[in-house]
Amino acid sequence: MNMMTSGTYDEALGRYHLTGPEFEGWLSNHGPMVVHVLARHGNDSAIHSWTDQYLRRLEPMPRSNRAIDVHSSHAALGDPARLGDWISYFEAQVTEGNWADVLVEWWPILIPGIAAGATHGVIRVGHATEALRHEPTEARSHELAQALGYWAARWQHVPSTTPRGRRPASELVRTVPRVPRQDGGILSRLSQLTETPGWVEHGESLRSPSSDTDVGPALEALVDAVVLAYPQLAPGDPTMLVHAATAPHAVARTLPSLPRSLWAPSFDAAWSASSAVLAAYSPRELATSPPPVITDPSVAFELAIKHGGEHVIKFADTALDVYLRTDDARALSGIATAITLDA
Repeated sequence: MNMMTSGTYDEALGRYHLTGPEFEGWLSNHGPMVVHVLARHGNDSAIHSWTDQYLRRLEPMPRSNRAIDVHSSHAALGDPARLGDWISYFEAQVTEGNWADVLVEWWPILIPGIAAGATHGVIRVGHATEALRHEPTEARSHELAQALGYWAARWQHVPSTTPRGRRPASELVRTVPRVPRQDGGILSRLSQLTETPGWVEHGESLRSPSSDTDVGPALEALVDAVVLAYPQLAPGDPTMLVHAATAPHAVARTLPSLPRSLWAPSFDAAWSASSAVLAAYSPRELATSPPPVITDPSVAFELAIKHGGEHVIKFADTALDVYLRTDDARALSGIATAITLDA
């Protein structure tokens, strides 16, 4: 993996920071996340051409109308009408202080609302945080601020399932109980979780990390399990099910920037988010036909870029990390599946 230290990636962030984190009512602006993926894989030549196309879909940054009062800020969590206010608040925080301190202060407040923006809040924070650790530039600090502001404005609680069992994630991701009514948007689906028979018990059966040092490997194992199962799961909803992998991957990206006291609750939230997305969108029957095959990881990523879809590119980034860890060809088949189904 290559990560640009400056230049094209930061320039693209500057272009995106004139736009809002949502467009067409509620769709998430994936631009900053995608260009981080392209930079991470050394594809800086594709950054501005992809951005040129994507910017045509976006809308201006919302204005701030009323300052966030830090003493009553919790009341404004999850209020999309305060989107501009939240972004302005975090812009000031990272300008006046240290980005890492802002992240650590707000992470435990935001992580219970990990479903924000269909998990795009935490995903965007994960990309921004990883980029900042490589080089803490002004553009990247502002990207973290906008990501945190988006997460705060779209904060959405997910019912928690605390792992306390003995089963590995690889045994569980294909069998998450589905919500009763498989229609509507993600909010209506997540609202059914507490009435979904067996969902809490299924989540609790996951093996919990035995110590702080086990949290990182446990997150990786969760991401691996979802990515490797994706070809079987994807027909349920190829786009939404991408987030069952990219959300915990975002938490894993952020983990090195957090104190160890926050690692265990971060893992619990990541598993709850994955389990929730799987419950909301998994198919009634797993796909049984052989998935499309790609044997070369470089070819897989090139095909993802050629496809151009934001979810395909971000999933490819996650799946390639899984492939590097596991050498399991199913990770590359996951990329091929996302391309074939136009995730």
